[in-house]
Amino acid sequence: MKDRRVLVTGASGMLGEAILQVLVEKQANILATDITTTEPKISYLDIRDINQCNKIFHEFKPNIVFHLGALVDLEYCELNADVAWLTNALGTENIALLSKKYDAQMVYISTAGVFDGDEDVYNDFDAPNPLGIYAKSKYYGEVFVQQYLSEYYIFRAGWMMGGGVIKDKKFINKIYKKICSGVNELFIVEDKLGTPTYTYDFARNMFNVIELGYFGLYNQVSLGGGSRYDVAEEFINLLGLQSNIKLNKVGSAYFSQEFFAPRPQSEKLINLKLEARGLNQMRHWKDCLKEYSKVFLNHYGKI
Repeated sequence: MKDRRVLVTGASGMLGEAILQVLVEKQANILATDITTTEPKISYLDIRDINQCNKIFHEFKPNIVFHLGALVDLEYCELNADVAWLTNALGTENIALLSKKYDAQMVYISTAGVFDGDEDVYNDFDAPNPLGIYAKSKYYGEVFVQQYLSEYYIFRAGWMMGGGVIKDKKFINKIYKKICSGVNELFIVEDKLGTPTYTYDFARNMFNVIELGYFGLYNQVSLGGGSRYDVAEEFINLLGLQSNIKLNKVGSAYFSQEFFAPRPQSEKLINLKLEARGLNQMRHWKDCLKEYSKVFLNHYGKI
């Protein structure tokens, strides 16, 4: 990656932080973009606007594009289907079209949510069957990239964790914020299964594949799997709060009004292709969470 011209969309998110960190280490020439950002190092880009995207490509002339830009709130996507399709599907089309036009390799981040959850675990070759608008729009991106480009990488992520107290918008930080608000009892879903995925491991392993030039689609998640309750219990224990916080197992119906978007019962993935090619350096999610929890332990100690 040294001296390569790298365009990143959706760079202000939790995965973007991890990828930018690795790119800086690798001394790449980076143009980080997002539609919403307060960071001076990140430039404005609306991936839905192909003319604006074309201007960026024309001026920066990237060799490789990391396309992270997406709407990831499942409920928002269900309520705003047109916006979700324009962002996740058309936005991906725009980046793919321009990647081909300007001879840039494309890296697309997809999701374990493309599967319907009827099976317990999915490998890279299992047939997707997305349920909701978010998953359908992300899967459309997978299909378009594969059909239109010859030099692409698609990486499917699981339940993301990373970014710390500020950038983590997912499960771990939501639990932490509830703890900080003073609650001493949590109700956690036990009937949804998945594979937690640490953003920093995800970024580093992704670059190992890219630097070898092994194009294609990959499942890429941390090892192991479990329920939301399993993850919450592990996190509470790592914080040393197991005697302070009571955890209650509930079914997903308990949160049906708040989280009404369809979700697969199981989003557990295995990294079959990475393993077969000797490229699976993803750690177990419990080891990753142990490392990640230190961020919250440090912050909690200062509250």
